[in-house]
Amino acid sequence: MRKPVISTAIVGQPVQRLVLLGTADAAAIQRISTALAKSGQPCQFVDAVTIQKIHEALRRRTPSVVLLDDRMLGSAPLEETLLRFTEFAPVALVAAPQKCEEVSRWVARGNVEFIARVGDFVPLVVAILLRRMHWAEQADSIVGVPWKEIPADFAVILRHEINNPLTGILGNAELLLAHYGDKLPVAALQRVKTVVDLAVRLREATRRLSNAIETDRQPVTT
Repeated sequence: MRKPVISTAIVGQPVQRLVLLGTADAAAIQRISTALAKSGQPCQFVDAVTIQKIHEALRRRTPSVVLLDDRMLGSAPLEETLLRFTEFAPVALVAAPQKCEEVSRWVARGNVEFIARVGDFVPLVVAILLRRMHWAEQADSIVGVPWKEIPADFAVILRHEINNPLTGILGNAELLLAHYGDKLPVAALQRVKTVVDLAVRLREATRRLSNAIETDRQPVTT
């Protein structure tokens, strides 16, 4: 079994972003890492070829994005795996086309990107990884920046930065209700339902705020 390899994609430049490549496809890893090196985006990538190695890498450092090949899951439930990983970072999931419906609600929440494993999907993977790194970089630069200098895609960044931890909160609460709802005391059950309700309200408030920002920034036509 190969050990995770940490490589610097841009030699001689400071590392800005970490990408976790969760796939056992050596050819895909080589193509993706080469494309990232040529992109001009300073980054590091971690080659993790098993689910356990992904967990170990996440405990050491939080990446900007996790690439996950669903063929690595084995018998592990996809939904619970996405829930655990999106608590740390957005996930770019490479999976069979028929998995699209199963993960559609995760994509709607903003924490998961879906790439169908058909044809030459590597260029799309690279584009999504670069976009996620860009959003993470922009989010880091927002702190302490005057409003007029906030990036044009601030509304998108806002949605994703809040939705990342929010997905973990909401997903864990929903799983708790689904698996243990009939076993919890009435008071505890009500508290969990309150967590779900508040998480949904926060997600909706974030959506409205980001939409308002986008509307405010649209040019006025006369």
